[in-house]
Amino acid sequence: MTRFVNANPYQTIGFGYSRHRRPDPRIADQIDQALGSAQTVINVGAGTGSYEPRSRRVTAVEPSTVMMRQRPPGSAPVIQGYAESLPFPDKSFDAAMAILTVHHWTDAAAGLAEMRRVSGRQIILTWDPAVTARFWLVEEYLPEIAEADAGLASVDVVQTWFRRNGARVSVVHVPVAADCTDGFLGAYWQRPHRYLDPQVRAAISALANLDQHLVEYAMRRLAVDVATGRWHDRHRRLLAVGTLDLGYRLVITTDPATPTSRTGGLLPNVT
Repeated sequence: MTRFVNANPYQTIGFGYSRHRRPDPRIADQIDQALGSAQTVINVGAGTGSYEPRSRRVTAVEPSTVMMRQRPPGSAPVIQGYAESLPFPDKSFDAAMAILTVHHWTDAAAGLAEMRRVSGRQIILTWDPAVTARFWLVEEYLPEIAEADAGLASVDVVQTWFRRNGARVSVVHVPVAADCTDGFLGAYWQRPHRYLDPQVRAAISALANLDQHLVEYAMRRLAVDVATGRWHDRHRRLLAVGTLDLGYRLVITTDPATPTSRTGGLLPNVT
């Protein structure tokens, strides 16, 4: 059975987060396009402010003081609060965004309902566990991640909730570049040595929330495979490609009555 040691991820994985979780410009472009013509945006579970578009009026909501203190100078104004109870009137914002955060929420349905209540358009970056389970780090070294993912709110939970509540939904694939600068779980798919750094792992909730004895054992195995060349022999095909689908998905939702005047060329994979 998988053991978890982190009851409050906001106060532990946050340390050093800003060093290893820098926005990737390609992902930032997809998020910006998904926001369409929105001028006012609320960033829910905003963390250190990654992917907040500077060309729009953004208000950030974040529960963790650890994360709030790492927001860089010039970031959008931030208030301490929770997704499940946003302190704003109905339809206060053109759009709401939530980037790799819904799985941390105490009540995902309540948080999604609040996003829809305060905005006309919602953009959520999440992932498909069925695809992530095939990622080599998970499949070969830490299958416990897939076991944990089964209990988290991810793409199916998000899109199902919105559809059941009358929203128009599209889901866009978010490929991960080989040189991705945002150190989430799949970022280093072509750079296995990066997972051997404890500080890198501490900024990845999927790793930080596992029993660290399991993680350290897996990393010793990975270190041997990297040093002996076995990892490269097994994954030679990965070294020849520039991007990989690791299951990251951008869920874009609008009220059917809300016009979407700028799509920016994003082509939904699921409608």
